[in-house]
Amino acid sequence: QVQLVESGGGLVQPGESLRLSCAASGFTFSYYVMNWHRQAPGKERELVATIASLSGSSNYADSVKGRFTISRDNRKNTVYLQMNSLKPEDTAVYYCNARNTDLGGDYWGRGTQVTVSS
Repeated sequence: QVQLVESGGGLVQPGESLRLSCAASGFTFSYYVMNWHRQAPGKERELVATIASLSGSSNYADSVKGRFTISRDNRKNTVYLQMNSLKPEDTAVYYCNARNTDLGGDYWGRGTQVTVSS
């Protein structure tokens, strides 16, 4: 059974940091591109960060570039999102996503709430 379980969300003040984790099980984690998406109230879901399956190369949305860092540990089947210098506009539900177009896999977690407010 495929599972993606996010953790680490919460309420922080502007300028503070959070580290999200996503623990994966039920599939071969190292074969999958891992993504973090977010969805704010009343807005469409947005791709925030992507990390390749083996090379570890990453890409970011312009809105988070320089502040967020995605990483993965293929031994622990876990992907992380380090979020620094958080802004109120980063408030959203953050979702972990595993994707492999060759294998046809596209899996999603249930999300974790991040709220940035003073």
